[in-house]
Amino acid sequence: MSKPLLLAFAPFLFFPFAHAADDCANASDQATMNQCAGQAFKAADKELNAVYQQITGRLKDNPDGKKLLVGAQRAWIGFRDSECKFSASGVAGGSVYPLIYSDCLTSMTKTRVEALKQYLKCEEGDMSCPVPGA
Repeated sequence: MSKPLLLAFAPFLFFPFAHAADDCANASDQATMNQCAGQAFKAADKELNAVYQQITGRLKDNPDGKKLLVGAQRAWIGFRDSECKFSASGVAGGSVYPLIYSDCLTSMTKTRVEALKQYLKCEEGDMSCPVPGA
């Protein structure tokens, strides 16, 4: 496809995404609600990964600290996933399960993002903070 032709279709390439966001605000069927909950989790997970990468970047000169962070994050992910499976177990096998499970993942992930962000706000000389300032 040539560039002029591709550019002519560009507005239509983004329409499904704008429409999907609108659908999420007004979701009225279970499949759409499940899909939107999955999208919300993906967005929260993306933010989690960005904050995590910022912290690992600051720990580049501290391999022991980085190893501890990796272990903590892996343990946290295991806990989050198990907790959400338990939380959604009352509707296991039902059509609402993906919504309940994803909502749990999103909520817990957003909480973890906020906790990790606190490490990025450490004051110089704060001995209780394992992450050096920027």
